[in-house]
Amino acid sequence: MSFQEAVRSALIENYANFTGRALRSEFWYFMLAFVIASLVATAIDVSILRHTILETIVTLAAVLPTLAVGARRLHDIDRSGWWQFIQVIPLIGIIVLIYWFAQPGEPGPNRFGPPPAR
Repeated sequence: MSFQEAVRSALIENYANFTGRALRSEFWYFMLAFVIASLVATAIDVSILRHTILETIVTLAAVLPTLAVGARRLHDIDRSGWWQFIQVIPLIGIIVLIYWFAQPGEPGPNRFGPPPAR
């Protein structure tokens, strides 16, 4: 999945879709797009606006699609999307999630559905 396809999938086609499965490329490209958007918003806030309003708007707009693509990514490795909340455990939680997000998905169908189209 290309960068544009991943961002379109996460933001437009599956904005708040917590069902199904997501490819690694969809997840990681979306996260890259979010980090870039946050950095640009922060730069604009600091240099022009002198407030954090734009960065706050970007972050709030990305909460739902970030949780949704994370849940679908976990579904691809046959884990519940609720595992995302392990990140509240300092340091260990985020390390475990990064490890899981980096794992290849199951090649065949699992309890969350068929493998995503490549």
